[in-house]
Amino acid sequence: MGHEFTSADEIEVPASVEDVWTAIATGPGIDSWFMGRNEVANGQVKMAFGGYAPTSAITASEPGRHFAHTSGEAPDGRFIAYEFLVEAREQSSTVLRMVTSGFLPGDDWADEFEAMTLGGALFRRTLLEYLTHFPGRTARPLTVFGPAVTDWDEAWKRLDAALAEKLPDAVEFHRNAHTLALRTDRGMYRFMRGFRGPMIAAHHVFSGDESEQDWQGFLDTTLGENR
Repeated sequence: MGHEFTSADEIEVPASVEDVWTAIATGPGIDSWFMGRNEVANGQVKMAFGGYAPTSAITASEPGRHFAHTSGEAPDGRFIAYEFLVEAREQSSTVLRMVTSGFLPGDDWADEFEAMTLGGALFRRTLLEYLTHFPGRTARPLTVFGPAVTDWDEAWKRLDAALAEKLPDAVEFHRNAHTLALRTDRGMYRFMRGFRGPMIAAHHVFSGDESEQDWQGFLDTTLGENR
């Protein structure tokens, strides 16, 4: 059967049009709020996130105004497309409208759609935090896949307790059933319920030398017995 979807969101941020454009239409900008490492070149947006490496074709690119790209349609009809519309406002603020659309094939699309919806809310809120607190800066993306989790209620409790010690000054800026996001003056720290079982850390670090190995150890220690 499958499911066709479209979602739209609009935010106003205290950032310039130039900073917003950099965030949505350049590799280093996308690295600073979305997922993994990204490259925008030769009419394409390429991502590397763990073993996932999708490529999207750029379908619109009007600097400072309009950027869009789509994965294209797979043989089973699956695709996802992103569109960003940028508008300058007074007092150096900018309005950004974001539209995500696509198609999920099969009769079992509902679980994937739920995960996509909850994850999409995290990404949009991360973009808002980035443009509000770190505009014009570039982050190092850190991606870590933790142990597989069977009891998610217990996993989130353990994670909350461990983060209270590791990031005591952090501000929580987003939480839903599948995701958690915190901000410090050094970066944004995000945790996601992986679609097939693991806890995933997908952070954006603006200063300091913390590494993926550091966070791998943290997740393994915190969740290693929660299987």
